[in-house]
Amino acid sequence: PDRVPCGPGRAGGMDLAYVCEWEKKPKSNHCPSIPLVCAWSCRNLIAFTTDLRNEEEKDLTHMVHIIDTEHPWDVYSVNSGHTEVITCLEWDQSGSRLLSADADGHIKCWSMTDHLANSWENTVGSVVEGDPVVALSWLHNGVKLALHVEKSGASNFGEKFSRVKFSPSLTLFGGKPMEGWIAVTISGLVTVSLLKPNGQVLTATESLCRLRCRVALADVAFTGGGNIVVATSDGSSTSPVQFYKVCVSVVNEKCKIDTEILPSLFMRCTTDPARKDKYPAITHLKFLARDMSEQVLLCASNQNNSIVECWSLRKEGLPVNNIFQQISPVVGDKQPMILKWRILSATNDLDRVSAVALPKLPISLTNTDLKVANDTKFFPGLGLALAFHDGSVHIVHRLSLQMMAVFYGSSSQRPVDEPALKRPRTAGPLVHFKAMQLSWTSLALAGVDSHGKLSMLRISPSMGHVLDMNMSLRHLLFLLEYCMVTGYDWWDILLHVQPSMVQNLVEKLHEEYMRQNAALQQVLSTRIVAMKASLCKLSSSTIARVCDYHAKLFLIAISCTLKSLLRPHFLNTPDKSPGDRLTEICSKITDVDIDKVMINLKTEEFVLEMTTLQSLQQLLQWVGDFVLYLLASLPNQGSPVRPGHSFLRDGASLGMFRELMVVIRIWGLLKPSCLPVYTATSDTQDSMSLLFRLLTKLWLCCREENHITEPDDTLIDECCLLPSQLLIPNIDWLPINDGIISKLQNKQLVRLQFGKAPGLIGHTVSSQFDAFVRAPGQPKIDHLRRLHLGAYPTEECKSCTRCGCVTMLKSPNKVTAVKQWEQRWIKNCLCGGLWRKMPLSYS
Repeated sequence: PDRVPCGPGRAGGMDLAYVCEWEKKPKSNHCPSIPLVCAWSCRNLIAFTTDLRNEEEKDLTHMVHIIDTEHPWDVYSVNSGHTEVITCLEWDQSGSRLLSADADGHIKCWSMTDHLANSWENTVGSVVEGDPVVALSWLHNGVKLALHVEKSGASNFGEKFSRVKFSPSLTLFGGKPMEGWIAVTISGLVTVSLLKPNGQVLTATESLCRLRCRVALADVAFTGGGNIVVATSDGSSTSPVQFYKVCVSVVNEKCKIDTEILPSLFMRCTTDPARKDKYPAITHLKFLARDMSEQVLLCASNQNNSIVECWSLRKEGLPVNNIFQQISPVVGDKQPMILKWRILSATNDLDRVSAVALPKLPISLTNTDLKVANDTKFFPGLGLALAFHDGSVHIVHRLSLQMMAVFYGSSSQRPVDEPALKRPRTAGPLVHFKAMQLSWTSLALAGVDSHGKLSMLRISPSMGHVLDMNMSLRHLLFLLEYCMVTGYDWWDILLHVQPSMVQNLVEKLHEEYMRQNAALQQVLSTRIVAMKASLCKLSSSTIARVCDYHAKLFLIAISCTLKSLLRPHFLNTPDKSPGDRLTEICSKITDVDIDKVMINLKTEEFVLEMTTLQSLQQLLQWVGDFVLYLLASLPNQGSPVRPGHSFLRDGASLGMFRELMVVIRIWGLLKPSCLPVYTATSDTQDSMSLLFRLLTKLWLCCREENHITEPDDTLIDECCLLPSQLLIPNIDWLPINDGIISKLQNKQLVRLQFGKAPGLIGHTVSSQFDAFVRAPGQPKIDHLRRLHLGAYPTEECKSCTRCGCVTMLKSPNKVTAVKQWEQRWIKNCLCGGLWRKMPLSYS
């Protein structure tokens, strides 16, 4: 891909990271659909629409495309089956299902096939025949967090990100939120579909009010009490914007909808004498957030200009005339309250707005939070994006609508003091964004323009204000913690991490994690390792640690799986489970002789079927190989650029390896063929006990975190002898990721094409890494089953979108123990990333 330096068009705060466009084909072309829609999920998948125009048959196919932001070229395009143009796309809260609705009243729900991010199928749906859908939303599941910027220095995650009391739109028995969706159609109908746990869909349709009128624009929001609020406009600014309360209930296995009218409003620009007829049409109507039904954003436009207003719903006292106060003393005591819309802010006349993107970060908007945000220049979640017909994008404050950052597109006019790029102005219509979406942390903005091209913009957390390094790190750390707590994907935060920040971020993230309580630490234990791995990938000095973190995730998973296979001998034993007792005994008995440790365990708890033991051999082999590799690399531990280095000081991981060695030893007595195979120079040598002895000595050096001692010379001497006693294995580390993130660091625009993987752009980090990774022609390995797939695999494989880990799609195993191991990563990779199916020729 050719690179284009970002011209003088950067006005601080926003810049282009990459653009991805369609290949021009002679017969059939992707052209932007009208309207064009896109949606961004919390797993960092983006869905958008185009129409596939076929020149010969003169027909249009309405396509839905789904990309993962890390591999934008690997687009999954599906013929939506919608006969009319698609009007809405909506992801659910978990980011694993997508709704699409069209101008014929058809709504479809898409979900992943086999949990693969590049394979989708339509399973259920609903329909309001022939009635175009103008607004669509999933029902609220009752989960709402608030980010408190003023508490960003607090030690407890619960204080920084507090749970807000919020009722789901509808609950099943026992308070579980019911899943489903709500849509508003052009003729003024509201339709609700509920997904029952058995897969059945209950649908009901009701008119919004007795006098049905045309709905050109609508939006849906939710209240904390579990109600739904719908805003509608008929498209003319001389008509009121209407609001309705919708309550959904299930009565006798049928869905029931009740509606009630709320106060309406007229846009201020229509009542202002100076602008009375200037803006005839309302072009955008949006609630500021799905769970903020009391704030609404409106945009009115004419051919060339627009004006944006922000309104809020307030409770106000109603003044009562004195005459009535004497008659009714009750009224006098307490003023009656009414709900009334009040304008919060409005812009001046702007260029014509072509798209609006609202923040999804649930930032707390109390006065203290806003003040701290302003003082520390932390703006994610406070800005909303407006795209204009001249190709520029403005980010404005969601409450005051004041400008926070600006991006000038290739064709937009810049202020006079900035020299424009030297290119002739075309007379035709300018390229501009037709649909935009902000990422879940508001650090990135995706736009699809009038040519169907996708652009990814970075948005700086401080909107271009220059901050000291410490403050920039704090901002990114706060958002990383938010992703850690919510389970959202953090790709968009990595866009802002410079190689020099990596070391600090990893250390600070670890410090914050260690300040949480033990229960929360356990819940987040694997996610923080995955997060550190993804950060370390971004700097050439920490690249070797990526291998260590992935090995650590693998170790934690193996340890949990193997311990869960152990069964107590007597079912009524009240004390600890065999796994816990194993851990306790191994940490208590620090003997270097493996058999002396083994004697203290109840061997009958370790009895498993022979087939089970045999099927675990590959995993046990990995444990044995890794221990040998670690001990052999102890003498040259001065080089942190080699993978495995961080394990030599990690008491917890070494302790896990030590427990597993004991388990393997016991199982080896039951079935010798399940033992790890070592190639030794002498026949009499007991390799397992030799390694256990050295491992224990190393573990004793760093068992206590705050009291780590250096390994003594005799241990190092013995480790030096290992290569002459045993053949040191090659460890198959994960391949370097082929994603885009590490190519975006020098802030140069990368140009990509849909459907075409970019060649490996000269990238400093990968050259150092080649020492640990297999060359292209070498046999491939299934990283999770530890099976060799051969140089040209014949089995279909899937790879992780985040860490690049590869594993077979179909399980070759029948044994339950291995099935249990495979269940661990059926939905996500061990690092939490989504799977994508790989082409068969991936070698």
